[in-house]
Amino acid sequence: MKVLLLGSGGREHALAWKLSQSPRLTKLLCAPGNPGTAQWGTNVPVNAESPEAVVALARAEKVDLVVVGPEAPLVAGVADALGAAGIPCFGPVAAAARIEGSKAFAKEIMAEAGVPTAAFRVFTDVAEAEAYAVAQGRIVVKADGLAAGKGVIVAPDVATAREGVRAVGAMGSAGQRMVLEELLEGEEVSLMALCDGERYVLLPLSQDHKRVGDGDAGPNTGGMGAYCPVPFLTGDALIEAGERVIAPTLAALKARGTPLRGVLYAGLMLTKSGPKVLEFNARFGDPETQVLMLQLGEDLLPLLDACARGTLVSRPLVQRPGVSVGVVMAAEGYPEAPRKGQRIDGLDAVPADGRVFLAGVAQKEGDLVTAGGRVLTVCARGDDLVQARERAYAAVSAVRFEGMHFRSDIGARGLRASP
Repeated sequence: MKVLLLGSGGREHALAWKLSQSPRLTKLLCAPGNPGTAQWGTNVPVNAESPEAVVALARAEKVDLVVVGPEAPLVAGVADALGAAGIPCFGPVAAAARIEGSKAFAKEIMAEAGVPTAAFRVFTDVAEAEAYAVAQGRIVVKADGLAAGKGVIVAPDVATAREGVRAVGAMGSAGQRMVLEELLEGEEVSLMALCDGERYVLLPLSQDHKRVGDGDAGPNTGGMGAYCPVPFLTGDALIEAGERVIAPTLAALKARGTPLRGVLYAGLMLTKSGPKVLEFNARFGDPETQVLMLQLGEDLLPLLDACARGTLVSRPLVQRPGVSVGVVMAAEGYPEAPRKGQRIDGLDAVPADGRVFLAGVAQKEGDLVTAGGRVLTVCARGDDLVQARERAYAAVSAVRFEGMHFRSDIGARGLRASP
């Protein structure tokens, strides 16, 4: 099969690495890709957010499957254009991708499907939202639109709630509408399922670390690291979460005539009264994908192809034993104003049991340099979480670039919960 992979981040590097292992793969194209994806396929300088350009490339190369990594191409309608051209696509049409592109729409679907979630209200007026937030005191403020993982502000007090509403209201189009919802407490985990519009298979449960600093300090980011599987929701409880969250959501989207073929990602809060959905995404998470690809014990390509063609068989996926951990190394100034152009050294010194997935990286005069906020994800596997963390941080210590920073506590909550 010829496959076209859209995107240029660490998630896409991990997907390219995993897809390259498939005996069914004959050629892998990455648009636009990064220096990491170029190790496993051919990078093509095409705008992944342009439906016309993607269709033209897919036709010219006679690709058998397009795999969409980030959310922006989905919301732009790339999957719609590919469908109209008769080209199979792993990634939902824009109407289904609204479940990520609009927090208010996601809440509407949850209410319709009976999916457990936090109580909420939607506002278009900043002053009204601010008054409501002040009255509530403890609240979560969310931009309705896409904000690159930075449109959520957790406000544990009145002052932060007021500031959060003003900050979201100043985000431009993403914050023209905002969702204010009940602040839930518990462990937050990432439940992802591969879906063909009706049927689904669950990927291993993972846990992201969204705040920039150790102990969940500082502002939200796109994610500073992840590990999987997690000890908080296992066995029958995990299966039940799929039945209560994934299945009814797919049914509601299908009933609207917009079945979701791709990844349905549910950010769950494990509260004392059971799992509740914080948000939905319509694509693989980043950095969760990096550890998920290490943990998956079977060929990814047939699964994605079956989802795109509506022929998926619901069954447990094969997982590798042990645990996978990934640590994001970020540029100086991230998440506010990341510094770019710093030379990256030490990748050739990473131990053999470590693996590096490149993200905000470019090539300049033969060197790899920083070109984004989250520069790369350093991953490792182990027999258990302790060993996987030790190996991951040993690999981190080999990599160097000026101003780099990373969290030193990825997976720590899992350690506390493990027997």
